[in-house]
Amino acid sequence: MSYIFTVIAAVCLLLSCGASKRAAAGSATAVQMPLTDSVEIKKSQDRAREVMDSIDRVRAAEAAAPAQEKAKEQAPAATPVKTPATLSDQVVAYARTFTGVPYKLGATGPKSFDCSGFTSYVYKHFGYKITAYSGAQFNEGREVKSYADLQKGDLVFFGKRGSVRNIGHVGIVTEIDEEKGSFRFIHASTSGGVKESDFNHPYFMMRYIGARRILPDEGR
Repeated sequence: MSYIFTVIAAVCLLLSCGASKRAAAGSATAVQMPLTDSVEIKKSQDRAREVMDSIDRVRAAEAAAPAQEKAKEQAPAATPVKTPATLSDQVVAYARTFTGVPYKLGATGPKSFDCSGFTSYVYKHFGYKITAYSGAQFNEGREVKSYADLQKGDLVFFGKRGSVRNIGHVGIVTEIDEEKGSFRFIHASTSGGVKESDFNHPYFMMRYIGARRILPDEGR
C-alpha cells in the first residue's frame, strides 16, 4: 500500500508542476500561450494516465495475492513414498519388481530367470551371496522347522515332479497367513515367469520340503 501512496503523490506533483508552468507562461505573448499551455497539459495528462495505470496494476496484484495464497494452502500435499520398514519387506518389494520376467532354464537375470537364479539375484542385491542352484540353497542359511516360524523373505523349497523328495524348485515367502497356517511366495515359474503363488494349492502342498532363512530373525 505504501507504494500506491507514493504513486498518488507523484501524480499530484506532476499536476502541480503543470499548473505552475501554465502560470509562468503568463508573460508570454497571446499567440504563444495557448500552444504552450496545450502541450504542457497534454504531457501532464499522459503522465497522469501512466501513473494511474500503474496504480491499477498494483491494486490488481494485491487483490489476486490472497486468492493465490489460499490456492496454495488448499493444494493437496504430495504423497510421500513409503519405504519398506524391515529388511524382509525390502527383499519382498524388490523381488516383486521382477513380476512377469520370463522363465529360462539356467538364467540368472535380470531379463530372464530360473527359480534359483531368481532367488540368488534378489539376495545378491542386499549383499547376501547364495548359490544359484536350488539343491545347494537348501543347505544355506538356517533351517525353519515349521510354518509357524516362517517370516517374509524366507526361502521355501519344493520337490521335483517325478521325485517329490529331491529339491526341484525354490521361492521367496511374500505373505504369511497365520490363521490358515499358510503363505504366499514369489518364484520364477516355468509357466508364467516370475509370479506369486499360494502354498495352499495342492501342487505345492504335496511337494513342499522345507524352508531356510538367509536374513536375520525378525520378531513377529
